[in-house]
Amino acid sequence: FPVTIVWSKDNCPFCDAAKMIARQQGYEVEERKIGHGWTVQQLHESVPTAKTVPQVFLDGQYIGNYDSLARHFGMKIV
Repeated sequence: FPVTIVWSKDNCPFCDAAKMIARQQGYEVEERKIGHGWTVQQLHESVPTAKTVPQVFLDGQYIGNYDSLARHFGMKIV
């Protein structure tokens, strides 16, 4: 299966939506949830410019935030 890495945090609707989109597109999701074994520092090591979550990688390629992921799959941004 292709893998998606989703950096997330608790109580983050866009994180949940990003994971759902990835699964719908046939990706296996590896969630890296800040505060649950992952730190903000580790997120910044992966994405130095990250100011928000989710931050998404598809098969090792950095995609960006939720809007970038939705655009990547040709979905309309609400």
